[in-house]
Amino acid sequence: MASADQALTEALAALEPLKDAGTGRSLLELQWIQQVRVQNNRVVFQLALPGYAASQRDRIAADARGALLQLGGIEDVQIELTQAQPQASSHAGAPIGAAGHGGGGPERQAIPGVKQVIAVSSGKGGVGKSTVAVNLACALAKSGLKVGLLDADIYGPNAPTMLGVADQTPQVRGSGNDQVLTPIESCGIAMVSMGLLIDAHQPVIWRGPMLNGIIRQFLYQVEWGERDVLVVDLPPGTGDAQLSLAQAVPMAGVIIVTTPQMVSLQDARRGLAMFQQLGVPVLGVVENMTAFIPPDAPEKRYELFGSGGGQCLADESGVPLLAQLPMELAVVQGGDGGRPVTVSAPESATAAAFAALASRLPVTAR
Repeated sequence: MASADQALTEALAALEPLKDAGTGRSLLELQWIQQVRVQNNRVVFQLALPGYAASQRDRIAADARGALLQLGGIEDVQIELTQAQPQASSHAGAPIGAAGHGGGGPERQAIPGVKQVIAVSSGKGGVGKSTVAVNLACALAKSGLKVGLLDADIYGPNAPTMLGVADQTPQVRGSGNDQVLTPIESCGIAMVSMGLLIDAHQPVIWRGPMLNGIIRQFLYQVEWGERDVLVVDLPPGTGDAQLSLAQAVPMAGVIIVTTPQMVSLQDARRGLAMFQQLGVPVLGVVENMTAFIPPDAPEKRYELFGSGGGQCLADESGVPLLAQLPMELAVVQGGDGGRPVTVSAPESATAAAFAALASRLPVTAR
């Protein structure tokens, strides 16, 4: 039988290859495996997983047992389950773009240099939320503000295409856990997106904790500089991304995007209620696709999805209707061409509506 010190060294060496599935970091380095000791022919250690990693418990326990039982003289492994202590920093700990968990403590932390954060959300997809977020950011920039855009729609990142920078890759400074990403500048705004870090046809297949990690990296490991406002384009629905953002950073408020259609309103109500329950101010409702304006008859309006839905949602929720955005061909052409309608067609009715929306938000220059 090896000496006690030698047995402990061998046990630690056997456990060293075990890694967190999200960050790829050693479980010993993360201190998820603690107080390893060898007692005769038995190895005893504490397994202290944070809540977001609980789904890995069975795998880690099995891998640890298997590794330790391969050692000579070890016949039994005892695992003591305990509660992980909170991390001192909730946003560091993984290279940019890695599927890190990012901690997740309850205390909200401001982004250095960023004065205000405004989120754009929707209850369902297909209502033009990303179009609203991108054009709102551009309209705020045109008003003289220093604007950032965080494309937090991790599973469907469209902002790079809408801003004409899908073929660009942001610069990354530093190495390992100290990496800092430099945003891409376009149309007067600084933007980061998962779409800038993956291939065009590569799907993002991540669980909630991994999503939480990348959102925190985009908040705190990006060189935002001095910004009057950071616009965050959230994915549709009421899921992990919304919860992660609300818990991570203090927000000036959220804008709820809907169409006049009844199906859209039902989902928008749920999204609006979620933010109210989380204590995030709801700045108001934006009704998109209010009416179609034909290019050959700009004086006409066709209400393809009904009417009054946005106003109804705003009234019943006690928040203002911030804007009613029309449907114009210039919106599609601008988004597909990489020059949003607020930039490519500033004389259009839609661009004017976005300018009015920007002026109604509680955002001022430094």
